[in-house]
Amino acid sequence: MSLLKRIWPVKTSVTLDESVPKQRVLLVCLGNICRSPTAEAVLRHKLVQAGLAAWVEVDSAGTYGGHAGCPPDERAQRHALRRGYRMDHLRARQVRARDFRDFDLILAMDSDNVERLRELCPDAALRAKLHKLTDFLPADSPFAGVAAVPDPYYGGPDGFERVLDLVEAACDGVVHYLHQRLSQPTKGSPSV
Repeated sequence: MSLLKRIWPVKTSVTLDESVPKQRVLLVCLGNICRSPTAEAVLRHKLVQAGLAAWVEVDSAGTYGGHAGCPPDERAQRHALRRGYRMDHLRARQVRARDFRDFDLILAMDSDNVERLRELCPDAALRAKLHKLTDFLPADSPFAGVAAVPDPYYGGPDGFERVLDLVEAACDGVVHYLHQRLSQPTKGSPSV
């Protein structure tokens, strides 16, 4: 049973205070220039809309460091901006060993990146934090059952739109999950 199916639906009227520990979410793709910065921008936006931005920190990284320091792909930025998401301030970075300790939830765009994260993870106990972003697609989403956010880098405009469609739907599920988690803080990582 997926993580989301166990907690869906959740109440939308949660009162949080300063004593609630922040949650930290890391979104990961290969180069951190298309999918994961898109997901970072979308998730940040949705957290603001849900009133949860003060309780959730969001970042993105890549399993490959060849684009470190670069802004997101111009095509990804252009398509995101059309939907109201700004990404021009983001810069690519590679996943670091401390990320596995520092983040509560590490969401990869596909199985290949989950596998690479498992290899990079310095402690087997921390691997429970690793999931695919698509694991959070709501059951009633038209994208339910989609296994991965596909890499649009070598494709055309439709690929970037598909990424946004999937990421928006999955981030709705992430926001609902975080809402639940923040309203009932528990120790440990989520399990799928």
